[in-house]
Amino acid sequence: MKKLLFAFTLNLLVLLSAGHAQTVASPAAPKQLTIERIFAEAGITGRAPETIKWSPDGTKVTFVQRDEAGEHGELWYVDTATGEKKVLVSEVKLSQLAPPASHIKDEREKERVMRYHVAAYSWSPDSKHLLFDSQGQLWYYSLDTGTAVQLTSSPDPSQDPKFSPDGKRLAYVRKHNLYVHPVSGEEGERPLTRDEKEKDKSKDGQQGKEDDILNGEVDWVYAEELDVRSNFFWSPEGKEIIFLQMDETHVPTYPITDWLPTHPRVDQERYPKAGDPNPKVRLGVVGSNGGKGHWIRLTDDDDTYVPRFGWIREGWAWAEVLNRKQDGLDLYFIETKSGRSRKVLTESAPDAWVNVNDDFRILKSGDRFLWTSWRDGHTHIYLYSFNAQDPAAADAKLERQLESGDYEVLAISGVEDASRDKSTVFFAANKGDPRQEKLYSVNLDGSMMQNLSSESGNHAAIFADDGKHFVETRSATLAPPRISVCAPGGACQKIWEGRSVADYDPVAPLPLELKADDGTGLYGYLILPRHADASQKIPLIVYIYGGPAGQTVQDAWGGTTALFHQMLANDGFAIFSVDNRGTPNRGKKFSAATRLQSGPLELKDQLAALDQVYAQFPQLDRTRIAIWGWSNGGSMTLYALTHSDRFKAGIAVAPVTSWRNYDSIYTERYMGLPKDNARAYDDSIVNAASSLHGSLLLVHGTSDDNVHFQNTIQMTDALIKAGKQFRLMVYPDKTHGISGAGTKTQLFHMMEDFWNQELK
Repeated sequence: MKKLLFAFTLNLLVLLSAGHAQTVASPAAPKQLTIERIFAEAGITGRAPETIKWSPDGTKVTFVQRDEAGEHGELWYVDTATGEKKVLVSEVKLSQLAPPASHIKDEREKERVMRYHVAAYSWSPDSKHLLFDSQGQLWYYSLDTGTAVQLTSSPDPSQDPKFSPDGKRLAYVRKHNLYVHPVSGEEGERPLTRDEKEKDKSKDGQQGKEDDILNGEVDWVYAEELDVRSNFFWSPEGKEIIFLQMDETHVPTYPITDWLPTHPRVDQERYPKAGDPNPKVRLGVVGSNGGKGHWIRLTDDDDTYVPRFGWIREGWAWAEVLNRKQDGLDLYFIETKSGRSRKVLTESAPDAWVNVNDDFRILKSGDRFLWTSWRDGHTHIYLYSFNAQDPAAADAKLERQLESGDYEVLAISGVEDASRDKSTVFFAANKGDPRQEKLYSVNLDGSMMQNLSSESGNHAAIFADDGKHFVETRSATLAPPRISVCAPGGACQKIWEGRSVADYDPVAPLPLELKADDGTGLYGYLILPRHADASQKIPLIVYIYGGPAGQTVQDAWGGTTALFHQMLANDGFAIFSVDNRGTPNRGKKFSAATRLQSGPLELKDQLAALDQVYAQFPQLDRTRIAIWGWSNGGSMTLYALTHSDRFKAGIAVAPVTSWRNYDSIYTERYMGLPKDNARAYDDSIVNAASSLHGSLLLVHGTSDDNVHFQNTIQMTDALIKAGKQFRLMVYPDKTHGISGAGTKTQLFHMMEDFWNQELK
């Protein structure tokens, strides 16, 4: 009460001093949400830091902070001991060492850098130097002197650079081969692998070409569908490098055409579609000083994946081998000198698939590792032990499950591996509510599980190597991201926070708990217009993703899509979304419910949820309902329009229209092999074009290397042959994200106009 009285008195004094104390000013009107503001370069909430990294000694966390336009930036650091925040590399130096992604002219390369978070810099092991990747040219920067030395000058880019453990050398990939370069500059680079222009003839008599063999390089399908970010690693003492060789000789190509020049340019993308030959892979080990390497053979089956591998200790490596059906994954321990190996653990899921992740961790004791598994129906953490002297002497031994319950462990975030008996594992999980992700800790003996996130919402953590500090990014439905440096169980220091959207007076989505026809719980939300006329029915727009790769219903900041939905609510539309069975992070049974088919069960859940929403909110207009989505959401939009008559209109952006068109790893994981499940593959959206109901706006970028433009071409042809009217928007040279402030502004204005025309 005293605080309120003091505030009123102070305001009154200010008004009197200004000479107009007759009335108290009314609250300011909310700012207007516009598409131009939403899709401006920095957006409404501001430009977040880029490339957040920990120094190897754990004393500093660094990040690039750019201006609103994204053109000018500085490299900052926060000292974990003092909390001091300072510029580490100035704008003038950073502009040369780490130019912004906007300077990349090629749209596909720009999307690769942004989508896969390709780092602009990395720390040296001594925490006194930085390595900058300036669009393929490598610079070695000394923090003591503030000077940089250019290490590479080849016209071909050097990719994926890594310091040797002692920090004296670099390894990197150029033109599909591995090189090592001393950072001292005393001598030049040394090739570790060589081009294989002439390979042994295969069964069909074809020979491989230079560009077909990738040594230590990651191809498109491994990067996109197995989250592989690197395919070579230094041994702990720096004597050897283990790498994956990918032979793409028999992988089919897809032509991506740049139509803008007078003479169009065609790039042949290596892209295995469902049922196609995959890249053949094998592990190689080569001395870091060069010389003849040798190959490691783990299985007689050549049609497998090697999604993860690395080192146990000097002379001993590990590798995961995933079968083509992706329902079985084997862990191997390998003596690299002799090539002797042993399968020490097998993970199988014959009724689903095995999830590939980065949770395998060798502990400092050298004889134990962490492993996550879906085996009890939910993803949990398991502790295994093995023979440290001879890791291939016996199978790994399960010691214990560290935690359990009706929730999903989403990732092992870090380990404070202080001693054998006193070690703590930090992990992200959705315990208690699958819409929220929080940070937890548990001791290696399975005791003292604790929730480290005091607030609701979504919490993601990047831990320092020693596990003593972490960078936390927290957001919620109406709270843009806030980034802080924290100590487990201790205080946090904010280093960046997105601008509040409170001035725009957003409408809080109503959380909904709904039911599938078999009683399975489904989570959804509904945004109702704030000032809807009680005498008029409200048109409804359904936002859908619906597939196994993402949720739409989370207590997390939804970015530009969430803001666009708020703008539509201001225009008088209601927005509804629900996560059907088949979406992730609800356990194996929920996720695998749609296995071997795509569309029927998802749509069934969507329609059942819609009926319940209409029953609860009679002000919604059943005759004016639309649906929209991107990627898998675009596919589900088309499926809904061709397999039901409930929707008056729909917008499908970058959709898969036939699963025979999509890549092998993703598609076969959920649909099975085409030869085993031909009927489901043939039941495509293209083949249902004649059943289209409602108005359709179909959108695609011509250079989409993920969901190929071919999908929309085939759908367009089928719709024309079926005599169906629809609208088509093509974005020249744009990729899957159809990026760029101007492009997004044009697209979403067109979407807004479409909704106004079709639903009002």
